[in-house]
Amino acid sequence: MTTIALTSELEAVNTLLASIGESAVNSLSVTGLADLSAARRTLDEFSREVQLVGWHFNTEEDYPLPRDSKSHIYAPTNALKIILLDDSGIVQRGLKLYNKTKHTDTFDKDLRATVVFLLPWDELPQVARHYIMVRASRVFQTRTLGSDTQFQFSAEEEMSALKALTEAEGETGNYNMFSSMSYRSIMDR
Repeated sequence: MTTIALTSELEAVNTLLASIGESAVNSLSVTGLADLSAARRTLDEFSREVQLVGWHFNTEEDYPLPRDSKSHIYAPTNALKIILLDDSGIVQRGLKLYNKTKHTDTFDKDLRATVVFLLPWDELPQVARHYIMVRASRVFQTRTLGSDTQFQFSAEEEMSALKALTEAEGETGNYNMFSSMSYRSIMDR
């Protein structure tokens, strides 16, 4: 009996390797294979790029950002983006928040924000894993071999995977004009 499961990181890396005609590996911890290292870096690169958009699955609204004992506020280490709903001049510099208006990195109160998180592969929904794998495979193959024929086929597959991801986002995100961040920020003005 075959067990059906979500695409593993190993399967995704092997898909990237197959896109350049390389053999699959049995483990991600194999050392000394330049193509394996490059495939893993490419998969990580596109996982960050795709997640940076901020999808329903990796975005938390009204997330608490508490001060530490020195009144500094640090972003979570896996925060890709922090969005404060007001126009307070607070920005992220490295992992620390900074108030550009007051020219300080100390705060007199805790903050709350919308935070876009970088999730590890195993926490991504299948639709996101598939899109990241297809996008990374296309770019990896193009960077490594530069085949125009393969690029055309994979570009179509990438668009199909992106469509599936955006449809899933619409289904799970429960979006409407009144709940979107951009609409709320306009109404708050």
